[in-house]
Amino acid sequence: MTDMSATSEKRYATAGDYVQLLKPRIMMLVVFTAIAGLVAAVGVTGVSINPIMAAIATLAIALGSGAAGAINMWYDADIDQIMSRTSTRPIPSGAVPKEEALAMGLIMSGVSVMLMWLASNWLAAALLAFSIFYYGVIYTMWLKRSTPQNIVIGGGAGAFPPVIGWAAVTGNTPVDAWILFAIIFFWTPPHFWALSLLAHGEYEKAGVPMLPVTHGAKVTRNQILFYTILLVPLALLPVLTGLGGWIYGATALALGLVFLGYAVRVWRSNAGDAEASGADMKLARGMFFFSILYLFLVFAALILEHAAGLHFVIGGV
Repeated sequence: MTDMSATSEKRYATAGDYVQLLKPRIMMLVVFTAIAGLVAAVGVTGVSINPIMAAIATLAIALGSGAAGAINMWYDADIDQIMSRTSTRPIPSGAVPKEEALAMGLIMSGVSVMLMWLASNWLAAALLAFSIFYYGVIYTMWLKRSTPQNIVIGGGAGAFPPVIGWAAVTGNTPVDAWILFAIIFFWTPPHFWALSLLAHGEYEKAGVPMLPVTHGAKVTRNQILFYTILLVPLALLPVLTGLGGWIYGATALALGLVFLGYAVRVWRSNAGDAEASGADMKLARGMFFFSILYLFLVFAALILEHAAGLHFVIGGV
């Protein structure tokens, strides 16, 4: 593996480089799903939370997500340099020293957990600390480079935000909170494996054992379909428990059917294979981008119901 210092031209870091270290696109999704958990907890339990404390708790989750992203970029700098889609990141490009990124991640981790503790309670702070550890250590340092199930097991890290948001309001984590966790957990494999069908050559070059690299594109397409079939009914569970109402249920069902349609079409295609056509790869790319829209709109429907007083459930209001 080529030494990074020998191949990367030194350049001055910009504010954008430090923002990129925090993985802002992931951070936005993390914050959004955390807000969904927080708003749903208020709507379901009737427990109120001071708006300022809620804002601080949300900031803590954002900082925790950014901290985990910085730690991930610090540890993955060697493979980021090899893959073309990540070679321009702040560390492999020579803008930010590895040690600086690590220090930034560790300091932000401590600040985020302390803020959460001060703004809410010890349980929310402990869950936030564990989610940072899960992504930064369990996934990044262990699972990602050791097993093709890395994204399945590691997906737990990204599934914690709504549970943390719920805990910040109530100080506990009931079944409804863990249903939201499960939706994100089962959403992650089809979402990320659709991307891995597109970038499997990059992962192979970097020595990362993503499923298409270790078991081939066909197995990956089978797994995408399998997890999507599990996800669609799972996303309707909130309707049965009363967490989600008619708006949520209709949204989750309609989007779930579209998501399943994508999964079936990808499964029937040659996406990721050597003989894959441009149309096959376009399907995989389309599924990847739709998966992001799917999660956003499903959780947006939940927020809308509870925040706007539109939470009409089966059997009553």
